[in-house]
This record gives sequence, C-alpha cells and structure tokens, in this order.
Amino acid sequence: FTTSLLLGTTMTISSNHWIMAWAGLEINTLAILPMISKSHHPRAIEAATKYFLTQATASALLLFSSMINAWQTGQWDITQLTNPTSCLILTSAIAMKLGLVPFHFWFPEVLQGAPLTTGLLLSTLMKFPPITLLYMTSPSLNPTVLTFIAILSTALGGWMGLNQTQIGKILAFSSISHLGWMTIIISYNPKLTLVNFYLYALMTTATFLTLNSTKASKLSTLMTTWTKAPAVNAALLLTLLSLAGLPPLTGFLPKWLIIQELTKQDMA
Repeated sequence: FTTSLLLGTTMTISSNHWIMAWAGLEINTLAILPMISKSHHPRAIEAATKYFLTQATASALLLFSSMINAWQTGQWDITQLTNPTSCLILTSAIAMKLGLVPFHFWFPEVLQGAPLTTGLLLSTLMKFPPITLLYMTSPSLNPTVLTFIAILSTALGGWMGLNQTQIGKILAFSSISHLGWMTIIISYNPKLTLVNFYLYALMTTATFLTLNSTKASKLSTLMTTWTKAPAVNAALLLTLLSLAGLPPLTGFLPKWLIIQELTKQDMA
C-alpha cells in the first residue's frame, strides 16, 4: 500500500496529461483506504467510507473538467487549461480533494476516525498531488473564486477548531486554515504556496509523530502526559505554537511572506 501511495503521488506530480494525473489520484485514494480502515473499528470504517465517497466525487469532477477542456481546445495538457467552465469545475474538484471550505466537512471526521500515522499521511502526502495540480493550473484559474475560498477556509479553520477536544479534529481544522493561506497566494506567487506547504508538512509531521509516541488523542490525555515525557511535551508545545504561526517561530515565516506579497498586490 505504501508503494502504491508513493507511485500514485509520483504519477500525479510528474504528469503532463490529465488522464495520468487522474490515474495517480485514483491509485492514491485506493492505497490509503485500507490504511484508514485498518483497525476495523466502526469509526474507522465510517471514516474510510466518507473519504472514498468524497475523493471519488472529486476525481470524477476533475476528469469531467479536463474532458470539457479537451473537447473545447483539443488538448489534454495540464498547463493548457483555458476553458472557463473547466477552470471552475477544476477549482471545486481540487477544493474537495484538499478539504477547503465549502467542501471541508469530510476532513475533520476522517482525520478523527483514522489512526494517527494515517492521519499524518492524509494531512501531508495526500495533499501534495492536488496542490501540485493547483500549482500547474494556477495561471488559468479565477483569482476571485480562489480568494473567496481561501478567506472562508482560513476563517472557518481557525474558528471551528476553537471548540474541539479531540486532537485529530483540531489538527484537521488547522490544516483547513493553512490550506486557505496557500490558496490565496497561488495566483500571485505560486512558489510561496510551495514554501508554505513544505513548512506546514514539516511541522505537522513533528506534531503527529510526537502525539503518536505519547499516545494522546484528546486534550485531557495530553495534559497528563506532561509527567511522562517533559522534554517531548515541551518540544510539542513549541511545534504547536509554530503551527499557529507565532512570530519568533518558523510557522510565522510563510504567513509573513504571504501577507507581504498580498500587500504588494493591493489585496491586504
């Protein structure tokens, strides 16, 4: 399954043809499903079903958008997406794949139901192919739609994460918020999106691996793990602050650069 996961990701990020990109995304989805439902717990099975249905819909939309574009322009090149209808359908397909608002409902549920290591894959590796497609098609996409989706995602991600006690859901809303930051800048400076994604992946990996080693799944259990491993918990605290984007830490850097770029574009 891990090999299939890597194969699917590599296929999508290195493809120039829509069908290849779609096939890579499908391989990815099918490879992660057994990992989500590994524990045979009803919650995990529910998470796998929700994940499958959302990703299948998003893949169908992606294929539909590329077909309309090929029908109108006669080519399957990813970078040559010129049809406005195709661009709109593709934006919603990628938003659904990434879990951006208004297609975000599946993500917190799936992340909560999946094991922590699978949750890590869902938050980082599984986001990479759609981000790559967004990066490649960003010149053709409608900046107003992207900005609207991005602002909603950032606001909702921060707001809905406030009232949670489950760590999985908090990290899911954190992911939605970060993806909002990445989406808003992609039309103006796509390289910043990638910088933001790499740093986000690094911080999230650190968070998930620490939580996995302390076996904490709720905020209440996280408070009691302090006595077991004080050093690990101190590191986790710093990583979480970095993930929140507080100034002296790494997580602040992409946000600062994005705000700077948006100011240059007269957006902020």
